[in-house]
Amino acid sequence: MDRLDTMKVFVVAVDEGSLAAAGRKLGRSPAAVSRAIAFLEERVGTELLHRTTRSIKLSEEGERYVAICRRVLTELEEADIVAAGPRAAPRGMLSLTGPVVSGEMVLQPILDAFLDAYPTVSARLLLLDRAVNLIEEGFDIALRIGQLSDSAMVATRVGEVRRLVVAAPRYLKQHPRIEEPADLAKHQIIGMAHIPNSWTFAPAGKSSVPRTVQITPRLVSNSTYAAVASAVSGRGVARLYSYQVAEQVKKGNLEIVLADDEDPPMPVHVITPQGRLSVPKVRAFMDFAVPRLKKQFAILAKDIGDR
Repeated sequence: MDRLDTMKVFVVAVDEGSLAAAGRKLGRSPAAVSRAIAFLEERVGTELLHRTTRSIKLSEEGERYVAICRRVLTELEEADIVAAGPRAAPRGMLSLTGPVVSGEMVLQPILDAFLDAYPTVSARLLLLDRAVNLIEEGFDIALRIGQLSDSAMVATRVGEVRRLVVAAPRYLKQHPRIEEPADLAKHQIIGMAHIPNSWTFAPAGKSSVPRTVQITPRLVSNSTYAAVASAVSGRGVARLYSYQVAEQVKKGNLEIVLADDEDPPMPVHVITPQGRLSVPKVRAFMDFAVPRLKKQFAILAKDIGDR
């Protein structure tokens, strides 16, 4: 078998989540897909996928190997593009990642419009609330919230977001006033499962030391949408990113408290590995998406008002 072809089959199987789905994507039978992956496993001398009748799961070795396969296939694609010259049209698989909620709210609609405009490009969008290593995991583009630390990336700033403390108006009427962060100890807190039970706020007065408030949530959720819904229903005080609550603040279903104690806004960037901007599909998406992302984050910022 052709080794590069079997690597492609392996990557598609992982992305599609089953051998049958990979077969449909590639126009091959599940048996042909299974043979291709078995060829790779025999060549590398280890099991890459744990198979069941309905699904597949990467082994520990498979997780490392699929990242290498993505890099190899990406480099081959870049070689073809270099050979085609500057007139090469955008085509092929575009891989993107970003946080779950901003990805669903902001990035996904823009990606859909981009795919409508560029029918020769397909896309893989993975939304995760963690910093993905673009190079090792084979991604072209990422949406990032917060300060950047990876100097190997080309970054384009598209906006900024705030971390807001919010509660429903009726909750605030029924409970003690919140005038400083320490007052949160008197309140019911809606916490997020991936965030520690402490909230930090900007330093007070002339101090340069951020203030930390320990919280004891009454409700903890791993879903941003669930946390927002609970806050809107008057269940307590939540701390969320501005874009996550902008619509509810605009409607008056949530009010911002402790606005004067907020941390500085966090930047939002679109990043891509060095050299990927020369790839037509990446350049085309950046040209298409950046102005739209800037516009959307500006609208969301306007919805919650000035700090």
